[in-house]
Amino acid sequence: MAGHSKWANIKHKKAATDAKRGKVWTRIIKEITVAARMGGGDMATNPRLRLAVEKAADANMPKENVVRATQRGSGNLEGANYEEVRYEGYGINGAAIIVDCLTDNRVRTVAEVRHAFTKFGGNMGTEGSVAFMFKHCGQFLFAPGTNEDALMEAALNAGAEDVISDDEGGFEVLCSPHDFAAVKQALETAGFKADMAEIIMKPDTDILFEGDNAIKMQKLLDALENLDDVQEIFTNAVVEN
Repeated sequence: MAGHSKWANIKHKKAATDAKRGKVWTRIIKEITVAARMGGGDMATNPRLRLAVEKAADANMPKENVVRATQRGSGNLEGANYEEVRYEGYGINGAAIIVDCLTDNRVRTVAEVRHAFTKFGGNMGTEGSVAFMFKHCGQFLFAPGTNEDALMEAALNAGAEDVISDDEGGFEVLCSPHDFAAVKQALETAGFKADMAEIIMKPDTDILFEGDNAIKMQKLLDALENLDDVQEIFTNAVVEN
């Protein structure tokens, strides 16, 4: 992805997140609940739970909300039983889209996702139809001006797989999902706080959208993003705002 697009998209995503804080909290609560159910309520032995709780702190979520979600996931409080489900499809001009959901009703969720695809010019695909175009990995993004040599040394010593610079002077650190928590801790200990740090599905190649196609593609992505059961969306579309 071109550097100017990457940093513009980061700012856009952060602004959108701030504008939908209630929805963000709901998603994080679901993630904490599922993480605690799958790996237990101890953050020391559950990296997925630790990451979810860190996201809760970044989103200024009250600690009591985190505690309740953890207790529900651990079975100490009653609550909805969420399951993970992934949908794949195509957007404008064949752009690949992965939609990760947490739901207590698969029938409702698949109907809503399919409707969004159809209404805004995309179409649902079968399982595996686009996932092969993405790599599951940990990603850390650092803004232009970061000390390249120091970052590279800290990242590679921590077990990162690659450090990539872009044409605007920013940096992307990639690692395996399994090593994400350790790399994140090591980078922060070395004084590097990422602008974004997530476990993602990273596209092998990007498709740039401009003009009318960019508007159409953004409408489709927004429609999917606004669905209650959707947790994350990954796409190889780069939309120029």
